[in-house]
Amino acid sequence: MLESDKYSGIAEASQGLYRDKGSRFIGYAFPVSSEEEVKSLVDGIRREHHGARHHCWAYRIASIDDTLEGPQLSREGVWRANDNGEPSGTAGRQILARIDAAGLRDVLVVVVRYFGGILLGVPGLIAAYRAATDDALANARKVEKTAARQWTLRCSYAELPGVEGELKNLGLQPSGRDFNEDCVFTLKVPIGKEKTFIEKFSNFIK
Repeated sequence: MLESDKYSGIAEASQGLYRDKGSRFIGYAFPVSSEEEVKSLVDGIRREHHGARHHCWAYRIASIDDTLEGPQLSREGVWRANDNGEPSGTAGRQILARIDAAGLRDVLVVVVRYFGGILLGVPGLIAAYRAATDDALANARKVEKTAARQWTLRCSYAELPGVEGELKNLGLQPSGRDFNEDCVFTLKVPIGKEKTFIEKFSNFIK
C-alpha cells in the first residue's frame, strides 16, 4: 500500500517524437480514468494512423484497496501493456516502465510506429519506445490528484441544512444535486476523509 492518497497525473493530452534509421515513433500521452476510456482513445489513434506498422500502448490507472486500516491507494492500480506485434517486451512493457519512472497514474501512452525499412533489433526497439514515451510525458503538464470514491446521500428537506453544514465542515463539495421528494447529493470523498464521512452520514448514505 501507499501511505498517501495523493498521486500525480497529467492535465491534458501531449505528444512526443523519436526517430531512428527512418522509423518514426510518435508518442501520445492521455489522462484517463477508466479502461473504457482507454479503449476509445486507442481505437481513435488506430483510425488516425491507420497506415502505421504498430500502435503499442500501456496505461496505469489509480485504484483503491479496502484494508483493515481503511481504504488505501493501491500500489499496483489497474494496468495493461500491449506490444501490438512488436517482439515481446520491447514496446508495451517499456512504455509502462517509463510511466512508472515518471511517477504517474491515470495515464495512457500510445506509441505509433511508422517503419523506416531498417530493422532496429531488440535493443533499438526498447530504446525507441522508451524515448518516445519520455518525450510525450516530458511535454505533459503534471497535476496532483487525490484518490476518492463517489458516494450518494439522501435526506429530507428538514435535514438539508444540517447535511449541508456537515459537508462544508468536511470540505466536501457535491458534484450533483437532485431536489425532488427528497434531497439527493452525489459527491466524491477523498479516501483520507472516508471514515469520518461514513460516521457522520451513516443515516443518509443511499
